[in-house]
Amino acid sequence: MSAFTTAFIGAGNMARSMIGGLLTAGFAAQDIGAADPVADNLEALRALGLTSLGSDNAVIAGAADVVVLAVKPQVMRSVCESLAPAMRNDTLVISIAAGIPADSLSEWLGGRARLVRCMPNTPAMLGLGASALYAYGDISEALRHRAQTVLEAVGVVRWVDQEDLLHAVTALSGSGPAYFFLFMEAMIAEAKRMGLDEESARTLCAQTCIGAGRMLIVGDAEAGELRRRVTSPGGTTERAVAAFESAGLAELVGTAMRDCHARSRELAAALS
Repeated sequence: MSAFTTAFIGAGNMARSMIGGLLTAGFAAQDIGAADPVADNLEALRALGLTSLGSDNAVIAGAADVVVLAVKPQVMRSVCESLAPAMRNDTLVISIAAGIPADSLSEWLGGRARLVRCMPNTPAMLGLGASALYAYGDISEALRHRAQTVLEAVGVVRWVDQEDLLHAVTALSGSGPAYFFLFMEAMIAEAKRMGLDEESARTLCAQTCIGAGRMLIVGDAEAGELRRRVTSPGGTTERAVAAFESAGLAELVGTAMRDCHARSRELAAALS
């Protein structure tokens, strides 16, 4: 199914999840390569059928049409500078590292013009990710399609037309899983205090979260309308929602997301 060779620089959890998604989507194992200094990470990929594996980033990247940078932000500069002489000028580079601006990535890669930044999130490890992409430089529709194909293997994809909007994406979907985990943690704890066993509380809470999200995706209404539809006047849900509203839930969520947004900007400035 794949008409191009994709190399992952870094083979940690996110990269392995993306590779698994590509294989499930029909990409041939021989068309995917990966470089990582950790032998166990490479062995996990070898078990999936990959053969183009090694610890030398430049060797793996030099053979690829698409290079996915999946290393930690703290080592991104040194990795990019070592890759720059090895990659072809027409190679598409996709960075999934949070915070590092495209201008910096391009500079470290020797002025490379074909670059896509991605803000993924951890559910990508289950094929349920939510990723935003930003195209930098000389990105044709064909290259945008290539980048989207790689990320759609692990979830939904949306493009933003301004790099600055990736900070908003970080505050929404990038950090968002932690918000839901925190909310579910509180719900499960209270359900247990009410007498439910751990397994039942966990299962019912998790499935409720999944189901509510699915209703928003496939339904014909926005979140507010869906909430109103399940909030009968004088009923149990109305009482719970009123407690959230009186405690200022909307204001608290807004404050948390603005703080996350601000921290994303701070980290970007420090890493650039």
